[in-house]
Amino acid sequence: MRGDRSLNPLPSREGSREGGFTLIEVMISLMIFGLLAAAGVALLSFSVRAQTATAAKLDDVSALNRLTSVLAADLAQAVNRNSRDTRGDPVAAFAGGKDGGSSPMLRMVRGGWSNLDGARRPGEQKVEYRLADGAIQRVSYPMLDGAQPDAPTAMLGGVRAVALRYRVGGAWSDHWEGSARIPLPEAIELRVVRGDGVPFRALFLVGSGYGEHVDAG
Repeated sequence: MRGDRSLNPLPSREGSREGGFTLIEVMISLMIFGLLAAAGVALLSFSVRAQTATAAKLDDVSALNRLTSVLAADLAQAVNRNSRDTRGDPVAAFAGGKDGGSSPMLRMVRGGWSNLDGARRPGEQKVEYRLADGAIQRVSYPMLDGAQPDAPTAMLGGVRAVALRYRVGGAWSDHWEGSARIPLPEAIELRVVRGDGVPFRALFLVGSGYGEHVDAG
């Protein structure tokens, strides 16, 4: 029958919404997704920056530990052995300035130089420490007398200033030249000011040696 609407039903408003989302719902969903994405990017960026800063700090601490370890080993094995420079002039066994402006700021002859390849050289080595281009460098010599130095090794960068003091007989001095009676100091104080202004202080014994046997009885 023409008047019977049940034969040709029209879709209701509720039925049409079951097949999708309204524009407002889509916009709200996109806004929430954008907020979550922005928060994720910010968290990832923070994590990357924190990881980079931590790695840089760990590298800096490692460099500082490496400098103190190598310097402690050199100073502990310092010996009273004079040497000669490339012109043949005599060089004291141990010499030190008061700061990094000296070139070098520290020079010594150390023993205990391992000779793994069996080269024809002594078991003692002349080494120097310098401050160049904001870095503390260690310079070694292949021979004690008349040899040119090897290429310097950068031990610690970002250095603003260095100060050295030398102890002998219970007193401290800001420079060391030594004498025939007292060729080596007893200890050295190293003060380093980094680029960020943070100071660092370390004390080292001179000529104490390593591997000494101690009788527990």
